[in-house]
Amino acid sequence: MTSPDGRLDEQSSVTIRCQDNSSVGVMFCDRFSFDADSVHYAVELRAPGLSARVDEVVAWIWDSDLTTFLEELAADYRGWDGERSWQTNDRDLMVSAVFRSGGHVGLTWALRPWVQAAGGWGASVTTWLEAGEQMASLAADVRTFLAREQP
Repeated sequence: MTSPDGRLDEQSSVTIRCQDNSSVGVMFCDRFSFDADSVHYAVELRAPGLSARVDEVVAWIWDSDLTTFLEELAADYRGWDGERSWQTNDRDLMVSAVFRSGGHVGLTWALRPWVQAAGGWGASVTTWLEAGEQMASLAADVRTFLAREQP
């Protein structure tokens, strides 16, 4: 789930913790922007024995929006078959979602910077959230985080 009060903290970050294992999580942080066409931010993955970070994920205004993807998942709280996925234009952040019985969504967050470069790396974690309110709250928090104008 998102940070304890469901809102962005003073560092303007969003933290998603797995409801099955709170030591597994994802954090969006360090948001900045050079122009009106993009938002840059860092993504951190954490799990026992794993800590991975990409410092500059880019959200372009013409790209498919992560918040739209998350909102669609929240709207389908009764479930779906198969896997749904989303990725940034640069493919350095990818998210796939599956629905399991009991009304839970598994989000696999994958970081793969420098996909074309020799020596590139990848890491992923899976967070499980409730399909309804937790997904809707996550979508709202990510939308606020990625907004060009910060509150």
